Formats: sequence, structure tokens, C-alpha cells
Amino acid sequence: MSQPLLKAPPQVAGKPVAEVHYSIRAIGRDAWNACFSGEVEDFDCLLAIEEAGLEGFEWRYVTVTEGGRVSAAVPAFLCLYALDTTLDEGFLRRSVRNVQRRFPGFLKLRLACLGSPCTETGAIGFHPDVSGEHRSLLLAEILSFFEQVAATERCALVGLKDIPEPASVEFGEVFAARGYAAIGGLPTAWLDIDFKTIDEYIARLSAGTRKDMRRKMKSFEQVRVEIRTDFGEFLPQVMALYHDTRNRSEFQFEELTPAYFQGILGHMPGRSFCAFYFVEEKLLAANLILHDERVAIDKFFCMDGEKGRPYNLYFLSWFTNLRYCLENGLSRYQSGQAYYENKVRLGSKLTANAMYFRHRNPLLQRLLRLVSPLFSTDEADA
Repeated sequence: MSQPLLKAPPQVAGKPVAEVHYSIRAIGRDAWNACFSGEVEDFDCLLAIEEAGLEGFEWRYVTVTEGGRVSAAVPAFLCLYALDTTLDEGFLRRSVRNVQRRFPGFLKLRLACLGSPCTETGAIGFHPDVSGEHRSLLLAEILSFFEQVAATERCALVGLKDIPEPASVEFGEVFAARGYAAIGGLPTAWLDIDFKTIDEYIARLSAGTRKDMRRKMKSFEQVRVEIRTDFGEFLPQVMALYHDTRNRSEFQFEELTPAYFQGILGHMPGRSFCAFYFVEEKLLAANLILHDERVAIDKFFCMDGEKGRPYNLYFLSWFTNLRYCLENGLSRYQSGQAYYENKVRLGSKLTANAMYFRHRNPLLQRLLRLVSPLFSTDEADA
């Protein structure tokens, strides 16, 4: 659909006009990407997500236009959100599940959220000509308008997902002024490629880690690595590996589809690939990577948990990705969220992310503020 889903009332000439659309196609690649310079997960990535048919999600895209130019933009989604999604396995989560067996709607709210369930962070995009205090004014316009959208869509809870720490610092006063509460999210792990060879990189690790990694890298002798830009006949096997990996994960939000994996490679040619790991012609792991000229993002590492672990495939994928960065002149490897112990041991640094939320009912918002520490997923000290 080319027309906006909702548009703010006409304003004084020169004033910002906020709109929300059903499809990112309505905004256009150039206008969107102009607001997200340097973001790997750009228009094409979001289009692949939109067309992936992810169950339970409705996509929205919010823009603010000034003088015919898109000055700010944010992806968004609607869903029925279970508040216990981020609870650790234990007594509290088991208790919640027991209640939900009798009352299925317990701790489930219709959520309108800025950000994307499938991107690494909740980037807020601004045209490069927008700077300083004007960025905060435009974000305040987005929040005010999106809250109206949420009410129209019967969403009791409004949120922002995985806002990186620099944005939280810049816009903290804007969030607070509109009554948003913050809880810790999963931080993002990243490693600067400021070394020239794998040997130089390994030399920086601790003595124990160096010894362990050299031992694990011997598994390359038994493993064949194939870099592919299409899934071909292997797609069903990749999906089986994905579900095996997802079922072992503590936190489960979105469930990806074959169309997602195919769409990423299809919409991002030259900027995405999948590394396949074979042992005796058996596919045991697959690793989906996105990149631009500077950054590689490790989106999903999927592995046969039983057959793949003896070959140290996670660590082989780490070194495969570092080699790719070195060979292609990339300066940062971003290995994503969760499983921080190994990432930190291998030299990664962590950038904190936060989730912000606001319930339309002031009494329930105060209650959510009180219990929000229970739902934090912050593992920055892992």
C-alpha cells in the first residue's frame, strides 16, 4: 500500500508531519536509508523481515517529514506480548506458566513497539542534516504520534526495543518526560578488527584461551566450510538446525521462517552470506552473516547440538568470520546478543541496550515500574 496508515493532522507550514505506514516500500529505499547511514540492517533487511511471514507480528514504519524530506524514521511492530518472555527459568517462570494454563491471557498485553524484533538494536534514524536538539524534538514528535497509533490499534503497552546506550544517553530526558520506564536488555557484543592476522589476534588472548583455541582450531581438519549466497537444496536442513538451536535457547520471541532466511540473501546480495559447516558431507551448522564495507553482523549460528559440538563448530565459525573480515577489509565483527562468556573471553566488548515501556493506564504503569527488575534481561556482567 502506498498510502500512509495514519497521518497527523495538517500543521503549520514548515512544521514536522508524522506518518505511519503498513509497508516500508511506501517510504522508499533512498529516503529510509538516508536516515540510517552506516546501519547494516537497512531498508533491504527490513523489507526481508516484513515479507518473511513471521506469525504474530504486524509491521509499521513511522516517519517525520519536514518540507517534503523524511527527517526521522523508526521501524515498529505490533504483537501480543507475554511479559514473562524474559524471565529466567525458575520458580517464578514456572508459577506464571501454571497460572497461564488456567488463564491464558495472564501477563499478556497487546504491544505497540518502536524497533524490530529481528534487528540487533532499536536504531532511531535521522537525516544527516538533522542534529543537536532538533533530533530530540523529532523523537518527541514520533513518540507522541506513535502513542496515538497505539491507542488506535488497541495496544495498552507502548515500548521501544533494544535502544543502545548512546541513544539512551542522548534521549533519556525525552523518554522520561513522556513517562517511559527503562529495563535492562541484552547487550550487544562486538570486536574491533584492529589486527592483521589471526595469529596476531590469538596472541592477545589469555594464555589459557590461546591454548584452548589452538586446540579447537584443529577441528578445521575434519570440517569443510562453504560460503554460500543461496540456500538451495539445503534450506530444509538449515531450518532444522535453526529449530534445534532455538529450542535450546532460554529466550524465545520471534520464530523465523524459511522466507526470512531466503529473503535476507535475496534482498541483500553482496551484503550477506551463509557459511555452511560440513562433516563427511553432513551439514551440521549454518551461520547467517550480514555486512557492509565496515561491519559484519553474525545474525544466527544454527547447529545440531548433539553432533556438532564435538567439532567445536561455534569456535570454528568465530575464526571463519574473523578471517572474512580480514580478507575483505572490515573493521568490526558484531557477534550479537547472548552467550557472552565466550565472546568476552575471545576479546569482545559489550554495549548496553535498554527497553523502554509505558502502559496507557497510569496505575498499571506504576505497578510495572515496581516489578520491571524481574523482567530485565541485562547480562552485561556475564
